[in-house]
Amino acid sequence: MAAAADKSRKPDTSKDKDKDTPSKPRRSLLATALVAVIAAAGAGGAVWYFTQGRADAAPAKAKVATAATPAPAQYFALDPAFVVNLNGRIDGPRYLQVEVQLMTRDPEALPALQTHAPAIRAKLLMLFSQVEPEQIADRAGKERLQASALAEVQKLMTAETGKKTADDLLFTSFVTQ
Repeated sequence: MAAAADKSRKPDTSKDKDKDTPSKPRRSLLATALVAVIAAAGAGGAVWYFTQGRADAAPAKAKVATAATPAPAQYFALDPAFVVNLNGRIDGPRYLQVEVQLMTRDPEALPALQTHAPAIRAKLLMLFSQVEPEQIADRAGKERLQASALAEVQKLMTAETGKKTADDLLFTSFVTQ
């Protein structure tokens, strides 16, 4: 009977093994499928993230490029050149001849500058006639005179139009004698 009992145990053990054996392939198949689903979700998420980021970045770059590019400069020449006697203690007459151009980036400002050109010329003429030769002997002095002239123009235009209108004042010719 012991042999019969042994035979009966073997099939029981083999049935347990048969139960374990089919579950192992099912577990590994389930694990593989789960890993595949997670990998696919990760890849889909990565594609969405990178395409979404580039779609948002393209309009942002376009906005930055538009904001970084200023409007084209427009120039208004105050012709003829200014010619004034300089104040000074040096013997003999001293003269300053300077050609001035005003720069603006506002298309509506150019007609306003043309309209008020006589008043601008009068203010600049008074400013230039007060200059002493020593004040404009070096570059720093010329730059101070340029800044003062721009301030005069902006002050006048603000009083007349409510806007500065002139963004810069340029000396296109500068001669002292």
